[in-house]
Amino acid sequence: MDKKKLFLAILIIAIMLVVTACQPSEEPTEAPPEATPETPPEVVEPEPVANKLDEILERGTIIFSTDPAYPPQSEVVAGVQRDPNTICASDQRTANEFSGFDIDTAVEIANRLGVEPCFVTPDWGIITSGNWAERWDISIGSMTITPERMQNLYFTQPYYTTPAAFFVHEDNTTFSQPSDLSGMRIGACSGCTYDFYLDGSLSIPGEVINFVVQDAEFSGYDTDLTALQDLALGDGIRLDAVLTAQPTGLEAIDADLPIKQLGEPVYFEYLAGAVDKFHRYDPIPLVERLTEIILDMHADGTLLQFSQQYYGVDLTSAAGEFDVGMLNQWP
Repeated sequence: MDKKKLFLAILIIAIMLVVTACQPSEEPTEAPPEATPETPPEVVEPEPVANKLDEILERGTIIFSTDPAYPPQSEVVAGVQRDPNTICASDQRTANEFSGFDIDTAVEIANRLGVEPCFVTPDWGIITSGNWAERWDISIGSMTITPERMQNLYFTQPYYTTPAAFFVHEDNTTFSQPSDLSGMRIGACSGCTYDFYLDGSLSIPGEVINFVVQDAEFSGYDTDLTALQDLALGDGIRLDAVLTAQPTGLEAIDADLPIKQLGEPVYFEYLAGAVDKFHRYDPIPLVERLTEIILDMHADGTLLQFSQQYYGVDLTSAAGEFDVGMLNQWP
């Protein structure tokens, strides 16, 4: 073999060695680790609602029943739109759609519970009869505590008191005192304490009532305001008098209804929050918590401030001293 061929052979062998050295070495492929079966996340069942208070706190709203036409306690504010950020249900109204003493009281109660207030406006007779079928949680609607209502409702600490007074047309010169109205045509709300006073059956815990009007010809109305409007038509045209809360009558006078108060108030009412006894969940913890809140509102002057704002007088102090425990509502 000549030198040229030998050199060529050596060159080819060297190139092959270089190429071989540049090839990646094949390492044995390890089998992928077997997948460990994942443990499914633990399902945490929500704790069952224990009572009505817990249901309200979990829901984030408290539903109040109120009267849409009972100033200065409660009335609809004209032209106000529903709060767009509300979590109230579509068939409930928001707090900005109402104004009044009862409304401010309800909103403050909701704030202290840490929930949003929502409002519905059922008929008064439906509210006082109980068995609300969960449509609302509480009435803050100037309801007087009576033994008859206590058969179906639990009552909180009263949040204010109000005198009940007779009103006659401003042109009347026949009557000088409430007892002169015996046998006369008197209007009031149907199924309310004024109705019960006129039929002689009213009973209010802690108060002795003197029934100075006898044998009245009673005309029932859906609200006191409607009765006062009929009275304003003229002396004796439809009614001779109306029995209502003194602040309601005075508010009507301020609104230029031609009426006047007749004599002194005939009795005083203790007005409280009311809760249906027949709620699906135990309502007693709710009543107890509401009573605590209302007592705090008496103690810190909140209710007094509301009273002075809407009535110009203190209608709350006596309510703060009322002993709700004497009602013996539960064991």
